[in-house]
Order: sequence, then C-alpha cells, then structure tokens
Amino acid sequence: MIELDNRHSLFRKSRGRSNPTRILLILALIIAGLYIWLGVERGDIKEAFSPTPTATRMPSSFALEAETQFKAGNLEAAIRAYQQAADLDPNDGELIAELARIQTYYSGLSNTDADAKARLTEAKKNIDLAVEAEPESSFVWAVRAFVYNWNANPTHAGEQAGALMAEAERSAVTALQLDSQNALALAYYAEILIDQLKYEQAFQNIRQALEKDSSLMDVHRVNAFVLESSAEYEAAIEEYKKAIEITPNFTPLHIRIGTNYRTLGLRSTNKVREKEMYENALLYYEMAVNINKRIGVKDPVPYLAISRTYSQMGEFFSAALNVRTALDMQPGSPDIYGQLGLVYFRARNYESAIPALKCAVYGCTAEESCEVRRCNKEVDPPLEITGLPLTDGSVLYYYTYGSVLAGMHRPGLDYCERAVEVLAEVRARFGSDTEIMAIIEPSEAICDSFNTTSQ
Repeated sequence: MIELDNRHSLFRKSRGRSNPTRILLILALIIAGLYIWLGVERGDIKEAFSPTPTATRMPSSFALEAETQFKAGNLEAAIRAYQQAADLDPNDGELIAELARIQTYYSGLSNTDADAKARLTEAKKNIDLAVEAEPESSFVWAVRAFVYNWNANPTHAGEQAGALMAEAERSAVTALQLDSQNALALAYYAEILIDQLKYEQAFQNIRQALEKDSSLMDVHRVNAFVLESSAEYEAAIEEYKKAIEITPNFTPLHIRIGTNYRTLGLRSTNKVREKEMYENALLYYEMAVNINKRIGVKDPVPYLAISRTYSQMGEFFSAALNVRTALDMQPGSPDIYGQLGLVYFRARNYESAIPALKCAVYGCTAEESCEVRRCNKEVDPPLEITGLPLTDGSVLYYYTYGSVLAGMHRPGLDYCERAVEVLAEVRARFGSDTEIMAIIEPSEAICDSFNTTSQ
C-alpha cells in the first residue's frame, strides 16, 4: 500500500517564493501588449494578414487580361486592360503598340466617321508614344505602319491622307530594316501597297509574310484583304476563315466573310446561287451576333449587316427589324436613323423614311426620335438627336432625304422648301461628282416644276 505525502497537493502546484525578475518581465510584456493594442486601435499598426487597401497588379497581369479579352472578342475590355498595363509601364513600347493595334481594329466597329476618327486618332497618339519608348523595335514600327495606314483613309484624314500614307510606308520599311523576317511588317506593308494600288508588290509581300509565319491572324486577314481587293471573293473568304481559326471570336472577320458572301450574291446571275450566298452571309453575321451575346457586348454592326443583306434580298420587313434592334442598342446614333430611313425608302415607305432621315441629317427632337424608334415613353429616356455633318460617309442620307421630300411634295403639302435646301447643300459640296449630280438633278427638277406652276 502506497502512502501519500499530505504536504504536496495532487491537483495544483505549490506556490513558490516571488521572483522579482519574473515580475518585471511580466510587467514589461503587459505594457508592450497595451502599446500594440492601442496602435492597432489607432490604425498605426496593421493586423497580421490584413488586406492592403488596394490590390497591386503587375503590367503583365493587365496585358494577359487584355490578350484574353481580345481572344474572347471583347475589344473594348481589351483596350481598357492594355491601357492599365501601359499606365503602369509607360516605357514598354511593345505593350503600348498592342494597345494601338487593338484601338485601330476597334475603329472598324464604329457607326460614324466621327467615332472612327476619334478612335484612330487615339491609336495614332499611342503608337507614337510606343516608338519613343522603343525606337529599335521592329514590332513597334510594324504596328505603326498599320495604324498610320488606317488613319490615312481619306474619309477621316482629308488633305492629310497623303502624308499619313507616306508615314505608314516609311514605318513598314523601317520595321523590315530592323528585322527582315518580320511577317507582321510584310503583311502590313502589303495592305499599304493595296491602298496605293500597287497590286503586284502587295502580292509579293503577302506571299513572303505567309512563308515566314502563317500562324498570325493579321497575316491571313491582310491576305484576304488583298484577294478581296482583286475581286477574288471566294479565295478571300477562305483566308478569312483561316484567320478565324486563329482568333475565333474576332467578329470583324465574321463580318468580312458575310460581306464577301453578300457581294457574291449580288453579282450572281443564278437565283439558286444568289439565295445560297445570301444565306451564307446571314449565317456569318449571326455568328457575330451570338459571339457578342455570349460575352455581353452590345454591338449594332452585325445587325446592320444583316439588315443590308435582307434589303438586297427584298425582305424589307426583316431589314427594318434588324435596324431597329441596332437602334435599341445605340438610340443616340444618327447614322442608324439614316440606315433605317434607307430601308424605308427602298421599301417605298416614304412617309416613314422622312422622319428617320431627318433625324440623321439635321437631327430631331426627343419626341420625334421616340416616334421613329417606337420607344416606350414611360420607360425609355427622351433623346434629342444631333444630325450628321455632310461628309462622304453621310451624303447618301442627305440626297436620299432631299429626293424623298421632293417626291412627296404635293399642293398643300409643301416638302419642296426643305428639299431644295438639302439638295443645294449637297450640290455645293459634291457638285463635281457626276454620279451624285445625276441623282439629285431629277429631284431639283421636280421642285422647279412646282415653283414654275405656282408662279
């Protein structure tokens, strides 16, 4: 039997003598703890593992996001991400060049000349910054050739077109001097040569580009453009399809395929083939619509392309439905009002054509625009429309509006006063254009005859 020593407790330690050193240490720890606690309360000291106020991202992270968005077909999101990357690293010329390249492509999705010019101007500014950052980069100079070439479009550039084209060519030559194997530079140079009507040289350059690197979307796109410019529409379609295999969600490629099919349908003398080509065009436009729906992009361009196809097929009801869908997406766009007016005009619905064309040419009140787009006044916000200035891109709306007004003039229904104003404006700007004059002169004669009769 074991005996327990009653002098020691089984359940607690005996209290030893006080140790002064230990007491001082404990007091120091308590004071330190209080200091840290007060620091946390005041915000002077951050808790361990607490999140930073703003997440830090590297330029490469934004660049990867931009590339992903471009592959998904969302050009607007790609531009935002590239801009953020460029803001973080303004010395990365190739990064800024990528931004300028996407901005240039984005200009092709514009509905008006003004929008396209603004996007191209921004791209031009960025590509010049890229050259300043990396003047020895062949890639940067190649993209500069592309950007300047698209900026040289006479519709946007006016008198500066020649100088911009010269800069585009100089940039392509510089890119090839820095790297003669640069397939992108060869392709962009081919595009420039086509715009200069130098077809043989363009074919030579694009063939070299394909030999050096056929994995680039831009190379196949330019090859398709070269073929298209030579009226080889079926071959162009096949090249655009190869480009789509590389970037399947890049909707401008689908639009170009659809447009080439539509051209084949328009040129066909065989009714069966004509119908087949138009159906193929609608199929590719619908692909673009579905891509945009999937990624949440509201782009009216495919719907407007569908509308033009239905107009050529004589199916004006379907054409008008698609333009109105585009108008729902961009109810403030005078260009889309003009396209709706053209559909009504071709359908001989002149009463509906007049207000739609008025919105496009001279603008219209919020009430008038609502009537044209058949809006719900209780839900849709009122929108006053500012008309388009008279340019190469809008002159069709102007002379169609003037012609419809003249054609609808009746005693007691005076449309000629406005018609004469519109047609005079067209004559003052395009008096040397024989085709436009041949269109407006009969309308002018109608109003002249009414004026003569009334005198």
